[in-house]
Amino acid sequence: MHPSNVLFQHELKPVSLPVCDHYAGSEKLMRKSMELQNESPSLLFDITFDCEDGAAYGNELAHAQLLLALLDSPENRLGRIGARVHAPSSIAFFTQDIDIICRSSKLAYLVIPKIHSAFELRNAIAAIAAQRRGLTPLPIHVLIETHGALAEVKEIAAMPEVECLSFGIMDFVSAHYGAIPGNAMRTPGQFTHPLVMRAKLEISAACHLHGKVAAHNVTTEFKDTSIVANDAQRALSECGYNRMWSIHPDQIKPIIKAMSPRSSEMTEAIAILTAAQQASWGPIQLNGKLHDRASYRYYWMVLHRAKTNGLTLSDTAIALL
Repeated sequence: MHPSNVLFQHELKPVSLPVCDHYAGSEKLMRKSMELQNESPSLLFDITFDCEDGAAYGNELAHAQLLLALLDSPENRLGRIGARVHAPSSIAFFTQDIDIICRSSKLAYLVIPKIHSAFELRNAIAAIAAQRRGLTPLPIHVLIETHGALAEVKEIAAMPEVECLSFGIMDFVSAHYGAIPGNAMRTPGQFTHPLVMRAKLEISAACHLHGKVAAHNVTTEFKDTSIVANDAQRALSECGYNRMWSIHPDQIKPIIKAMSPRSSEMTEAIAILTAAQQASWGPIQLNGKLHDRASYRYYWMVLHRAKTNGLTLSDTAIALL
């Protein structure tokens, strides 16, 4: 049997997405992002075109039409571009967005912001499905940024259409009307304030419970890439997030590097999984340490993350995947 079939017989095999989700709203930035995605085949990242904040007031229709044209253009070579639409509570703009954008057969996913309940999300998903008749069902990414969405985050993560949950830290902090200080929107406050950390951890836990991807919020600092890298590393190691937003091209590489396995961990994973395969996935002892299927799953995911992030893998590692 393939290693993944052995190791995930009774467990959910997690959804795997590129670790960087790069947001772009204006036509100039959207086109630049597409060029970067196409010019860097080893730099694997998703692009999210933005209707919610990308469209100037009064230009919402033309902006949605522009997104459709870019999605269906030859420049969308990899098919890894999604779109964030207006909130379902903005009924006219949400309906207009999905009516136009969902026509694209190359749309990778749709991001729905400002959900207030699982009920509201179900209705939004039903409306999207109605627009996608005859096309492949669309993975849904949900922004958790309201009190209601956080209260029902496990129910939201359990929906089969949902692929990813993102934390919208700025709207979440703003929703507390000053009870959370503004410095909790950025480092170090975002990793120390109890209410913000509670939200991050509940979102992450819900994702891991249901095998979905947890996407960390933006870092507004883009001139100092060390801050971006630090946020990405802490999001992964302290909060269990395996994806993060980028809002500037200079943030893409630091995020990918910080969320990718180190070469030493990849070497260890290959050694452990090779020995495990030779033992028909029974328990083994290697370098004085015991390993069984629990650790095999961890190290298999190390290699899987490396592949998703475009790292160079040996033939031995590729065979294990």
